[in-house]
Amino acid sequence: MPAGDPPPPIAGARLLFSLDPAVSYFNHGAFGAVPLSVQRVQQRLRDEVESNPLRFYAQGLLDRIIHTRRHLAGFLGADPDGSALVPNTTSGVAVALQSVRLAAGDEVLMTDHTYGAVTLAVRRQCRRAGATARTVALPLCAAEAEVVSRIRDALRPGRTKLLIVDQVTSGTAQILPVRQIVAAAREHDIPVLVDGAHVPGMLPVDVGAIGADFWVGNLHKWAFAPRGTALMTVAPVWRRRIEPLAVSWEQDAGFPLAVEFQGTVDYTGWLAAPAGLYALRTLGVEAVQAHNAALAAYGQRVVGEALGLAPADLPDPGGPGSMRIVPLPVGLATTQAEAQALRLHIAEKLSAETAVNAWGGRGWLRLCAQVYNRPEEYDRLAERLPALLNAYQRQ
Repeated sequence: MPAGDPPPPIAGARLLFSLDPAVSYFNHGAFGAVPLSVQRVQQRLRDEVESNPLRFYAQGLLDRIIHTRRHLAGFLGADPDGSALVPNTTSGVAVALQSVRLAAGDEVLMTDHTYGAVTLAVRRQCRRAGATARTVALPLCAAEAEVVSRIRDALRPGRTKLLIVDQVTSGTAQILPVRQIVAAAREHDIPVLVDGAHVPGMLPVDVGAIGADFWVGNLHKWAFAPRGTALMTVAPVWRRRIEPLAVSWEQDAGFPLAVEFQGTVDYTGWLAAPAGLYALRTLGVEAVQAHNAALAAYGQRVVGEALGLAPADLPDPGGPGSMRIVPLPVGLATTQAEAQALRLHIAEKLSAETAVNAWGGRGWLRLCAQVYNRPEEYDRLAERLPALLNAYQRQ
């Protein structure tokens, strides 16, 4: 998707957030940003809790959670009776891993784009069970057919007990053809967990049509919900086997309430999440998605040009994503520790919050775009980043 002129701003959108105006915030994909209207809804809910905690937790809370879940599931095209609210995608992945019940000799297949925390969770679960964690390599910007073919060829019927694939990869900002991947795994009756952490609000999605055994996505990234809000959807065949990470008073109710109710935790973020969808719909879901995709492409282009990169050197996400990556000079940020150090340096010296990741032996700058961003912010980063990187390399 070539980047042309930057998109016009969405009127009034920047005023909806409480972000520091002195900082260019290019990392919405990390923790999101909650609109002021949603912050206020959550604060009113917190006030309600503190006015009478017993009444809040003991009278009608489950009904409110169910109502919220139905609202969010409807937005995502997910079955509300087969979905559960969870704190984040990582928690949903942990629930799925625990429920699959790996045994010695089994394996979990991932890609080399799998989110780091998910990889750690898989390795831990495999160590406990005597199973194996295995990875299939996917080139950047590979055609959909090649992605599906590589994953299909890596499956081992009889041994592969779970395939985990990202719908939008975090570190490399690639949009993968999950529906086709699920269909390929289904040929061998291999369960699939789709990590949709970045999908809600960023991309149009019909979770039910994907057909995965497990799908989980965050609403606190691109759908303007308070942090700690995600939805996990489970295929009917698995619902009776789902085991929550902690046993609570709703254990006997089974999925989804056994997963959702976790005692005295803060449910106000979940209950305020529909206000996030209201804010998104008020701006216009399609308008926001188109704006963000175009602005991310613009940012990638101007920063790439400033670093002396040709258009062919700038990875295409494979769809209208709100995140783009730019390869950093060779030798920079080749490990995750080095990437974190460089990210902090950019934040300190340029007042710009970005993501820097190490992947494939190279460092990558990830730029996000949201309605509060402006083209001139990316122009300013492009003007200042080359000199900073040159000086950083000489240290």
